[in-house]
Amino acid sequence: IFVFIDAFGYDIAKDLDFMSDILPTKAPLRTVFGFSSACIPSILSGRTPCEHKHWNFFYYAPETSPFKLLRIFRFLPGIVANRSRLRCQLSKMVKKRLNFSGYFQLYNIPFKYYHLFDTCEKRDLFKPGGLNVGKTIVDFLVENSVPHLFTNWADPEEERIAQMTQAVREGEISFAFLYTSDLDAMLHFNSRDSDVVRNKIKWYEERFREVYQLASQKYDMVDMYLFSDHGMAEIHRTYDMISDIEALGLKFGADYVAMYDSTVGRFWFMNDEARKRITETLSKIDCARILSDEELKELGVYFEDRQFGELMCLMDAGALIVPSYMGDKPLFGMHGYHPDDKDSYALFMTNTQPDPFPKCITDMYGLMRSAAGEWIENSGHR
Repeated sequence: IFVFIDAFGYDIAKDLDFMSDILPTKAPLRTVFGFSSACIPSILSGRTPCEHKHWNFFYYAPETSPFKLLRIFRFLPGIVANRSRLRCQLSKMVKKRLNFSGYFQLYNIPFKYYHLFDTCEKRDLFKPGGLNVGKTIVDFLVENSVPHLFTNWADPEEERIAQMTQAVREGEISFAFLYTSDLDAMLHFNSRDSDVVRNKIKWYEERFREVYQLASQKYDMVDMYLFSDHGMAEIHRTYDMISDIEALGLKFGADYVAMYDSTVGRFWFMNDEARKRITETLSKIDCARILSDEELKELGVYFEDRQFGELMCLMDAGALIVPSYMGDKPLFGMHGYHPDDKDSYALFMTNTQPDPFPKCITDMYGLMRSAAGEWIENSGHR
């Protein structure tokens, strides 16, 4: 049984008495640099973002952009264009029109710039063939006919847990994977010590105890792994990167293109003057720093074709780009900082003693494949 709780970081869970009697082994996992759009494919494949080609959602690609029709909304006044309800409804329409099965949101990218960007997650990562490059544990399970359950991330969380509970009760699967995401959303808007967060964690514990107890009654042996993809840092500062760059008087789309994620500014340059002036401006920020190619390589996010940006400026943990192309208001918590920041570490818990012991979220793939491999070996399948 693999239970994936999005954003349940080690720093949040380390002092909690959360399922410690069932899952006595608790340890931190190093995350990968990026958001869940990078972490989830890395967990499912064991590969880094530069290998599977999933990182932050949007990248500069005017030739392949499927969003050219969105320019018709560029004349909407900002008070209308940035309404979350409008963006949400348009996201659903665009996703359906473009036949995307993966996670997709328009976020707050200006409509006048959408034709310059493409997105990396067009297919459902939790289905066979979902990865841009390579295969995932889902492909492995299907190709080897392993009886399994992968809950649908698009279903309400309570339904996913109910599906898992029912599948375990029926006892016809040998591998179960449950992804939960509500805690991530809560931690963006609430303190980890708030009642709403504490109650959610308690609710998780009750549900997963039930799953484990049912499995123990149905199966001779139950190996359970509970883990996350990253933690959550509380925000204590905001920075308006967009205004500082626009004050340089350079032209977006002619001199440079930028993608302002919540914690990192990414830039592509059309001329040396734009590169020089933007680099100088970003170098003066006291709550962020430009990442070198050497560091990007160590983090597994160096793309030789500069697909996701020629220059990356990463915010310090707890500092947020506001406004950004992800949102125009400050949040209580955010992730997507350097993997070595204390709030970035993911959580790993189990009732087994895995060898080798996982140290990074990419190691979860090996554990899942090993668990599925035991059924293949015992059943005589190859």
